[in-house]
Formats: sequence, C-alpha cells, structure tokens
Amino acid sequence: MASPTLLRHHRPFLAFWLARVCTASAFQMLTVAIGWHLYELTSNVLDLGLVGLVEFAPRVLFMLHTGHVADRYDRRRVAAICQFLQALVALTLVLCSLNDSVTRNLIFLMAFCLGSARAFEMPTTQALLPNIVPAGLFPRAVAASASAMQAATIVAPALGGFLYALGSVWVYAPSAALYLLAIGLVSSLPAREGINTVGKATLDSLLAGIRFIRSRPDILGAISLDLFAVPSGGATALLPVFARDILLTGPWGLGMLRSAPAVGALLMSFWLSRFPIERNVGRIMFTGVGVFGVATIAFGLSTSFWFSLLVLAVLGAADMISMVIRGAFVQLETPDEMRGRVSAVNGLFIGASNQLGEFESGATAHWFGTVPAVVLGGVGTLVVCGTWIKLFPSLAQRDHMHRPAPGQ
Repeated sequence: MASPTLLRHHRPFLAFWLARVCTASAFQMLTVAIGWHLYELTSNVLDLGLVGLVEFAPRVLFMLHTGHVADRYDRRRVAAICQFLQALVALTLVLCSLNDSVTRNLIFLMAFCLGSARAFEMPTTQALLPNIVPAGLFPRAVAASASAMQAATIVAPALGGFLYALGSVWVYAPSAALYLLAIGLVSSLPAREGINTVGKATLDSLLAGIRFIRSRPDILGAISLDLFAVPSGGATALLPVFARDILLTGPWGLGMLRSAPAVGALLMSFWLSRFPIERNVGRIMFTGVGVFGVATIAFGLSTSFWFSLLVLAVLGAADMISMVIRGAFVQLETPDEMRGRVSAVNGLFIGASNQLGEFESGATAHWFGTVPAVVLGGVGTLVVCGTWIKLFPSLAQRDHMHRPAPGQ
C-alpha cells in the first residue's frame, strides 16, 4: 500500500491542497461576515435562510452547464476564473462597507454571484484531483483534501468573527486576498493529460452525468442520502441566533460555533488519511449519518456554549466519514471524460444539502422557533437514514470502496 507520506512530497497535490485552504478560508470568512452583517441589518431569521437559498439557486440554474465546462475546458483555468469572480465579490463588499452602503438587497445579490462562481468551481476542482494523484493514493488524497477545507473551517470562521468586531472591511479584504493567492496556486498545477474529446454542449451530453448516476444505484443512493438527510439536520444558518440569543455570545462566539464542526471533521480526516476505510463502507457511512442526526438533536437542546461546541465537533466528524466515502467511490467509478458532469450533479446534491438546508432551517425556525426547528431537523435526519437503508440495500451492505461496474 502506498505510504501516506508520499502525498506530502507530491508537489502538485501540495499546491492543490494549499489552494483549497485559501478558497475554503475565504469562503468561511465571507459566510460569517455576511451572516452577521445581514442579521444586524434585519434581525430576521428567515433572511438567514433566504441568503442560503439565493446562494444555492445558481447550482440549479447552471447545473447542466457547469459539468460540461469542467469536462471541455482547461480545469485549471476554469477554477482560476471562478476564484477571481469570488474575489470580486469580496472587493465589492469592501468598497460598500467603506461607504456604509451595504444593504439587504446587496447581500442577496453578492450571495447569488458567489453561488454562481462556486457552482462552476466545485465540479471543476473535484474533477481536478484524480488527474493530480495516482489511483493508489486517491482515497487518501480525498481525505487529505477534505482536511484542507476543515482546517480552514476551524481557523477562518473564528478569525472572521474576531475581525468582524473591528469592522466588516477587516473580513472582506483578507478574503479577497486569499482568493487571489489561490489563483496562483491553481495555475501552477500540471495540465490535464490526454486530448479533450468532449464536443459542444448538447442536451444529450449535458444529461450524461444524470444518466450515469441513475445507472449506478449505490452512487445514486449515497448522493441522494446527502441531499435529504443533511438538510434535515442542518443548523448552520441558525448559528447567529444561537450565538446571540440562546448561548449569549457575540461575533467571536459565532466564529467558534462555526469552527467546531470543522474541528471534529479535521481530526476525522487526519485519521482517514492515515487509515482509509476499506471494508464495510456502507454500514460505516450510514452509522455516520445516524450520529450526525443525534448530534444535531443534542445541539438544539443545549444551553451550554461549551457543550454545544462539543456536539458540533461530533457532528462534523460524523459528516466527514460519509463525505469521504461518497467522494472517493463516486470519482473512482467515473471515467475521466465524465467526471465534470457527474461532479456537477453531485455538487448540486451537496449544495442542496447545505444551502437548501439553511433555507429549511430558517423557514422552520420562523414558523416553530429556533430550538424546535433544530431538534425536528435531527429527527428528520434519522428518519431519512433508516428509509435509505431500506431503499438502497446494496449500498447499506456495500463492503469495498470501489468495485467494477456491471459489464466490466
């Protein structure tokens, strides 16, 4: 088995990893600042859900094109353009903050632009990784790549919360700088090997990723589980409410709450990069989703800041397990010429689980209250988990990460 230390000496992967740290840090800092800024302006929990919905909308609008772009064009260039557009969003917020002209409508507009850039960036960067590392190192690389995002998610939200106390400009400006640094790192990656044979966009080619996923029940079950289970337990959008009104902290507390899931996820990703999951992957994935649901319920009922941090860390560790399993076998079982389109569909499901989860949490909190919304969400996650075990028995019983497709 390849040594995990090889990843540390693999220069293209190192550049890729550092770029992920930069983009994840910038996005997390922006998310903290935008959420707190919006809640300061409106004090409306529904707006916190709506901003997630606005950010998610481009994934639906451009879903069929994002994957095709990732398969047809230079993935390094596509990623760099997306990162540049996100830097422009941050710079716009800098200028408007200096003029004290940030409004609710401007935040929604910037959220849409940010979501549009990320809609194209996500499938592109996911499809980049298999071209950078050999297949034998790929499961470890997925875990290590995930650790980059989680490491950033630990530091960046807390840093964003502290910096926001000095003024919103102190968050938006560093975010723009991090995106610009990521552009240089991504541009240094090696060019994609082989000739690109993907033709012009047609309805048939754009739908190829959907057809591929439908032909693989395990892949369909895994990414649809993420779509339906994670939104039910997603309380991220409500963290400003918990920080200010329930746990009685300020922006610094919000930053720590947003960082806590990443602490658990980072520790788990380190473990998985050293000891990758090779057997009983289906059972382990469903167990992780179940623990996610239980941790969500515990967080909703907590009135202790430190206990809330603890259960959020457990929640993050559980989510990392299922995320690594999904990310590894989806990419391993997809031909390179289709990875962009398949990743686009997968990205839509992931985005739905995050942004739609934020909208669902905001809307439910608006109707029933913040604590009942989170508790009901955790119960919903457990219900979905049990239902998916029945609907996709081959996934629940799946033993290995990768196995030949039918007919191979």
